[in-house]
Amino acid sequence: MRRLVIATLAAAALAGPALAANEATPPTVAPKFESVPQDAVLSYNLIGLNITDAQNNSVGEIKDLVIDHEKLTGYIVSVGGFLGMGERYVAVSPSSIALGYDADAKKWKAIIGATKDQLKSAPEFKYDGKFKR
Repeated sequence: MRRLVIATLAAAALAGPALAANEATPPTVAPKFESVPQDAVLSYNLIGLNITDAQNNSVGEIKDLVIDHEKLTGYIVSVGGFLGMGERYVAVSPSSIALGYDADAKKWKAIIGATKDQLKSAPEFKYDGKFKR
């Protein structure tokens, strides 16, 4: 019983500052609700999506999304490597990748106008600092 009381007091003490911080910075506007168009793509359909070139060769995989000021500004693409070893990351503009839904295969497709070698020689994106995983 004593342990339960101590655990409850500890949880309340730890939650207190978190609640106070949330109360100190309330949202400044009411939420704006959106309808989702039928041709939209959701992020879970993109993360892990294989990217092919125009000849249908696998050249990379979408690993992450770059969102800046409420707008999608890039995809982090993994290139090369095997089983997670030796892969490197590059950031590409969303306009560089054509997305589409293949209704026959029931899956999303991503095509880029670059070869694997071109992606490998692109400037590398590193997960460090505030972008550390």
